[in-house]
Amino acid sequence: MNKRHFLSGLIFFAVSLLLAVLVLNLAIPKSNPKLTKKDFLASKVTKFSYVAVGDSLTQGVGDTTNQGGFVPLLAQELTDAYQYQVTSVNYGISGNTSSQILSRMTKQKTIQNKLAKADLMTLTVGGNDVMAVIRKNLTSLSVKSFKAPAIAYQKRLRKIINLARKDNPNLPIYVLGIYNPFYLNFPEMTKMQDIIDNWNAATETVVAEYEKVYFVPINDLLYKGIDGQEGIVQTDGEKTTVMNDALFSEDHFHPNNIGYQIMSNAVMEKIRETKSQWKD
Repeated sequence: MNKRHFLSGLIFFAVSLLLAVLVLNLAIPKSNPKLTKKDFLASKVTKFSYVAVGDSLTQGVGDTTNQGGFVPLLAQELTDAYQYQVTSVNYGISGNTSSQILSRMTKQKTIQNKLAKADLMTLTVGGNDVMAVIRKNLTSLSVKSFKAPAIAYQKRLRKIINLARKDNPNLPIYVLGIYNPFYLNFPEMTKMQDIIDNWNAATETVVAEYEKVYFVPINDLLYKGIDGQEGIVQTDGEKTTVMNDALFSEDHFHPNNIGYQIMSNAVMEKIRETKSQWKD
């Protein structure tokens, strides 16, 4: 009899325990067993395609790391600021004018395909157009010498922007201005500063015609050296040279590593100001 009571009690306990487990199982919500920690982390990463098109400033001439000037710096800043998984491609070629950039974009399907899927484009253009006018009119250079070339340049710039957006109409484009590399050694050449200002104004006029296309001025950030400190004065006997410490010491024309960081910072600042206007 005691044995029968013991077995009955044991069975009752087991059944009660099983029922309690079932009730708790129903009462407590379950997490999705298919969603792992790896999946959660992966969902937070946004892939981001950045295409850089342009001349030597995009190629990165003067960058002693040979990594591509401001382009990899900007890619890293985008990663840090927005946790993007950034893939960047650099289509910068030294010496290219707006005409040559347009020609490459028209003929090279690779560039068109990359732009069709891009989330961001930067463009450096215009500096070589200005230098071409200077070389052509060296003996009779004036501000007027740039009027007709600037109008032709504006037409090509519109074609570049339209081609970049042919298959990607909402592509955000950041167009960098040009700068005066001669200022510190030839400050008396006030016409050169006027020429640069006028050319940048021509670029800005075209950019203003489009939504989600932005002008990034860099002249004031570079033409007087780092932080506008008038560069470095070097004296060799009777010869005095003023070095722009934002420019590459071997040609005194292209930015150096710090100069490219300044450019990257300028683009990133403009992105922060305007990113809310992008189409997600």
